[in-house]
Amino acid sequence: MKQLLLLFCGAVFLSFIVGIAGNWFFLVGIPFFLLLAYVTVVDFRTVFFLLFALIPFSTEVGLPGGFNTDLPTEPLMVGLMGVYFLYILKQGKNLRGSYTRHSFTGILLLHVAWIFVTALTSQDVFISIKFLLAKLWYILVFYFMAGRILKGEKELKLLMWVIVIPLCITILWVLARQITQGFAFELVDKAVRPFYRNHVNYACLMALFFPLLWYARSWYKTFTFKWWFIVGATILVLIGIQFSYTRAAYAAIFMAGGAYFVIKFKLTRIALGLASILVISGITYLTTKNNYLYHAPSYEKTIRHVSFDNLVAATFQGKDISTMERVYRWIAGAYMTQKRPEFGFGPGTFTEYYKGYTVKTFRTYVSENPENSGIHCYYLMVFVEQGIIGFLIFMFLVFYFLIKGEQIYHQTKDPMRQGFVMVFLLTMIIIDALLIINDMVETDKVGPFFFLCMAVMVNLDLANQKEATATV
Repeated sequence: MKQLLLLFCGAVFLSFIVGIAGNWFFLVGIPFFLLLAYVTVVDFRTVFFLLFALIPFSTEVGLPGGFNTDLPTEPLMVGLMGVYFLYILKQGKNLRGSYTRHSFTGILLLHVAWIFVTALTSQDVFISIKFLLAKLWYILVFYFMAGRILKGEKELKLLMWVIVIPLCITILWVLARQITQGFAFELVDKAVRPFYRNHVNYACLMALFFPLLWYARSWYKTFTFKWWFIVGATILVLIGIQFSYTRAAYAAIFMAGGAYFVIKFKLTRIALGLASILVISGITYLTTKNNYLYHAPSYEKTIRHVSFDNLVAATFQGKDISTMERVYRWIAGAYMTQKRPEFGFGPGTFTEYYKGYTVKTFRTYVSENPENSGIHCYYLMVFVEQGIIGFLIFMFLVFYFLIKGEQIYHQTKDPMRQGFVMVFLLTMIIIDALLIINDMVETDKVGPFFFLCMAVMVNLDLANQKEATATV
């Protein structure tokens, strides 16, 4: 231990001297990297929680070759994935077989297996393999490692605290900048930087964290310090969502509120059935005799609005540029599914190929898409990139989680555990709602929680099974 300390001190000294002398200031970060690597190997639990604490602070950085990464979170994910592989090799016999045999695990692995197949048949194998690797480190860290760590109430409470404090700091940062800008709608994307790519990422993180924050009030005695902190954080998150001017976040929270009663009264299957009928009816109407062409916008009247009130009104009138640009890409996506229905174009390739399938009558002022943003509907993106089989697997995963989650909720006897089941069901419903007009499972503000919800639900289900067995 003494030798390690001396080596670390030497690395700190050399890094500072060489970095300052040669103006290579990045070398100053080497000792911190070495310390983090040591802690990761010795106790990856600490770094796992550190990763969640850094999610609100992460920022997207462009890399050579047109790729982007999230710093510092994505390198941490990759590092944790590597450490977890070593952990599996060492402790494989001691790992819980019940977790890997759970139905959620099986469906998730089927989802990944099909991504692998479609990566091999992709129109651009290099991009699709990169997508697959990113998917692997999300699943290994936020599903398998999370399942190993987040086993009980103590760990779930700690998770809440390591996220809420950094999240509140970033909200205060954004609100302070918005105050100087007069809370101008057109400047909100500037206010959220550098921690968030845009106001949508900012609002989505607050929205999906809201159910856990709301439930956390019940953990502490009324009017104690922690209770007041949670209440204050809840109000701050609501204020942040309000001034994010993000329609999807508002709608998702309202949907979660309705879903609470749907789950309580065991109506999930009916709700999913009705939603499916509504979507299929809408698609059938729009595609019959090309009815969708009657809803094409006027190019001159489809503009970017500088007032949120005008934006909401324009949304219903078909004159909002962001809404109509989504429709422009959705139509292209629909034509792409007809071109390669079996295997799709390949994971991560939509932006490379969609412009050849667009309909010009739906074109907007931002259709050049210099930032290479995606289709803005994750479900359609899966269909386009992974074909009909990939789409059906993903939809089965989403539907099964909600149906099974409702069953787990009503099977749970422990009140605290039952509360957590509801929280992570509502969190997933918020994410599912956000994915209707966004594609964010591969972003560090949303993606981790998508897989985390499943990991926690498996552990809660296994706790119920263990409890039921013990009482027999």
